[in-house]
Amino acid sequence: MSFKRILLPMLVALVPSFAQAQGLAGNLVLYTSQPNTDAQQTVDAFKARHPGVNVTFVRDGTPKILAKLGAEFEAGQPQADVLLIADSVTMEGLKKEDRLLAHETADVSAYPAGTHDAQKFWFATKLITTGIAYNTKASFKPTSWQDLTRPEVKGQLVMPSPLTSGAALIHAATLTGSMNDGWKYYEALKENDAIAGGGNGDVLKQVAGGQKLYGVIVDYMPIREKAKGAPVEFVFPKEGVSAVSEPVAILKSTKNPDAARAFVDFLLSKDGQELALKQGYIAAHPAVALPAGYPARDQIKVMGFDAAKALADETKNKAAFAEIFGQ
Repeated sequence: MSFKRILLPMLVALVPSFAQAQGLAGNLVLYTSQPNTDAQQTVDAFKARHPGVNVTFVRDGTPKILAKLGAEFEAGQPQADVLLIADSVTMEGLKKEDRLLAHETADVSAYPAGTHDAQKFWFATKLITTGIAYNTKASFKPTSWQDLTRPEVKGQLVMPSPLTSGAALIHAATLTGSMNDGWKYYEALKENDAIAGGGNGDVLKQVAGGQKLYGVIVDYMPIREKAKGAPVEFVFPKEGVSAVSEPVAILKSTKNPDAARAFVDFLLSKDGQELALKQGYIAAHPAVALPAGYPARDQIKVMGFDAAKALADETKNKAAFAEIFGQ
C-alpha cells in the first residue's frame, strides 16, 4: 500500500472537514430581511459549499433589523457578521457610521458599474423593481407612470407609503429625481385621489381582491400571484423602474471575517446568482436569465439611482411626501 493511501485517512481523521483544514470554519451569524424560506435556502446553499461553517440567521424587516443592530451597537455587543437586507440606502447609512468592512478582493468584474459600492463595502445581489400592477377587470391598461394620473385611474390607485416602506422611499427618490416634474408628479397622483399607506403586501391584497384596480408595487409579488391564478397583471413602465438591490455587507465587528467574505463571494458567484433566479428574483448578475413571467432583461429599463444622495435627502423626501399626502 502506498504512503499516500496510508496518510490520507489519517489526515481526514484529524480534521472535521476539508473546509476546516483550509481554515474556513467557525460560526457565522446572518441578519437578513429575506423571507424565511429564501433565507434558509441561501444558508443551506452556502453550507453545501462550506460545510465547516456553522451559519445561523435572524430574519425580520429591515427597520426591525436596524433597530436590533442599533441596540447591539449601543451595548457594544453586535452579534451579526453579515447583513443581507433590502436596500443600498440603509447600507450607505451604515457605511457612513463606519460599521461596515470593505471586501476589497470581491470579484465584481461581471457586474455593471454602479451595481455595487465603489469602495466595496456593499454588493447588490438582486434587482427587485417597482412597477404597476392592475386587476384584469380594469378596462384601462397602463403602460407608463404618467398613465396613473389619467381620469380612468381616478380613485383606483393604491401604493405603499415612503414613510413606512423602504422600497417605496427609494421609488419616490428615483422617480422624483428622474422625471422632469419631480414632486409635482406625486401632487398629480394625490389630485387623482391615489391612496398611500401600508406596504407592498397591502397593495397586492387590494388589487388582487378588486378593492382597487391599480397599484404601485414590487415586481415579484403580482407576478407570483398571477402564476397562482390571481387576476393581476404587472407592467414595467416605459419610462423605467426603480429598484432595490438586496445588498450584502460585512460588519466591521465580525468575529469571522474569512467566512463572511466567503459568504459574500458565494452570493456574487454564478451559483449564488442562479439561486436568486430559482427563488424567483431578477439576479443582479447580467448573464443570469430572468424568472418565468418576466420580460427579457433588455426590455426592463432601470432608472438611475444614487444611494448616497438618497440617504442625504431622506428626511427631505419624507417631508415632501407627507406634505402632499397629509401623513
